[in-house]
Amino acid sequence: MKFGIVVFPGSNCDQDMVDGITYFVKQECVKIWHKSTDLQGCDVIILPGGFSYGDYLRSGAIARFSPVMKEVIAFANKGGIVIGICNGFQIATEAGLLPGALLRNTHQKFMCKNVYITPTHTQSIFTRQMHKGYTYKIPIAHAEGRYYADEDTLKSLQDNGQILFQYCDEEGKITNEANPNGSLLNIAGICNKEGNVLGMMPHPERALDLDNINTQGEWVFLSLLNQTYFLR
Repeated sequence: MKFGIVVFPGSNCDQDMVDGITYFVKQECVKIWHKSTDLQGCDVIILPGGFSYGDYLRSGAIARFSPVMKEVIAFANKGGIVIGICNGFQIATEAGLLPGALLRNTHQKFMCKNVYITPTHTQSIFTRQMHKGYTYKIPIAHAEGRYYADEDTLKSLQDNGQILFQYCDEEGKITNEANPNGSLLNIAGICNKEGNVLGMMPHPERALDLDNINTQGEWVFLSLLNQTYFLR
């Protein structure tokens, strides 16, 4: 697969993603500047984390209008795979690629730490190599990661299997105490109804390197590539 990493002014996880895809996931990877309208024949487009446009106005609200996003939306509408990580998740909701919104954390503070998430099911292309009931330790780093949607949208997400990841404790229990930001239903990641767009607040690209003593982020990419392991 060929991966394209969109770079906005204020992106700061783009190189982390490029390195992760190139050296650990072992796939071709290119950067795509936000003013470009050429997706360079990529199979997967990733909207990385960071602070696009300084998070002015509202996280992701300005980046949503970058020229590249018209192409990303068209790509997704044709079934192309799009992944939004952290700020990328915020951009995806602002662009209408995913329902709901990411609001300020309930404790009103930026949070950066490892958390545990568990897949809700393993029928998605983003979770098919994972194990239901297992926990995966992935870092978060955000101030506006509290997932919110109205009751009808939440019910639709549940009915359609669009909730892919929930925050949990180390034993896999989904509790209020394990919820780092106040997200409704402990939501850490969702997909669109068609299943080709993923948004998640945790950073799997930061959990790919043995030097970080954590490679559990690889399971998202293993699922996408439908592999069971990477040769390191």
